[in-house]
Amino acid sequence: MGVIEEADTSSKQENLFHLIKRFGSYLSLNISNLFSSLSLYNLDIRSIGAVAGLAVAIVFTWRLLRSPAGGPQQRRPKRQGSSSSNPGLSSHSDASVVPSEVRSPSDDSRAQNVVDELFQPVKPTLAQIVMQRLSEGRKVTCRLLGVILEESSPEELQKQATVKSSVLEVLLEITKFCDLYLMERVLDDESEKRVLVALEEAGVFTSGGLVKDKVLFCSTENGRTSFVRQLEPNWHIDTNPEIVTQLARFIKYQLHVSPFRSERSAANVFSAVSLEQFFGSI
Repeated sequence: MGVIEEADTSSKQENLFHLIKRFGSYLSLNISNLFSSLSLYNLDIRSIGAVAGLAVAIVFTWRLLRSPAGGPQQRRPKRQGSSSSNPGLSSHSDASVVPSEVRSPSDDSRAQNVVDELFQPVKPTLAQIVMQRLSEGRKVTCRLLGVILEESSPEELQKQATVKSSVLEVLLEITKFCDLYLMERVLDDESEKRVLVALEEAGVFTSGGLVKDKVLFCSTENGRTSFVRQLEPNWHIDTNPEIVTQLARFIKYQLHVSPFRSERSAANVFSAVSLEQFFGSI
């Protein structure tokens, strides 16, 4: 019996060590995310929620670690009477008695499941990702073709203009955080109207962060470059590698959207398959 109790104690100590180790990792991750959040965007409702969640996790784990399974074992009273007269009967009776402090495997499994769910890493929201990606940028310029619109050439805009459904959520989050300007080269006035109608029907102007006056049109690619230079944004998003290269000296950060993997033309130029893919994860 002494060997079994020692093995049981060792197993509990090992489980306790793993729980403490898991809690330490979880605590370090959440404190890091919390202070990163506080330093980037001031104390808001999300930060308060993170603090509250962290406090609940600490209290829950503290109560769990102080449960009787981790404490000193109680001394079991010796059975009297029949042990001297009938040793065989006594052994059988003792084996059927389950000490009150011993926890069943199902209890341990449920406790472990609760801990695993509690210690799941917290996934940042899209708003947090956008704010972190553009943390040093409050003004953003972005071309329409190939980034916001399905079409990829001015000639296609003479027939139709279609806003990508996959980019809408990211686009609206950017308008909440940044001063956003959209721009494109068009061949006629009808193309301008098609683009504005497509943006309006997609709900881009209803969020309050983007108005029609911030959708700019020009007749040449150099005209788009001039728009960017005049606005002096912190970020510019484009699909034309030549324009990205020309603006690298003047714009702090750029995102080159291209379906093909390309080498970075400068240290301040990032690349992605799409705008939504760039903000897909940190």
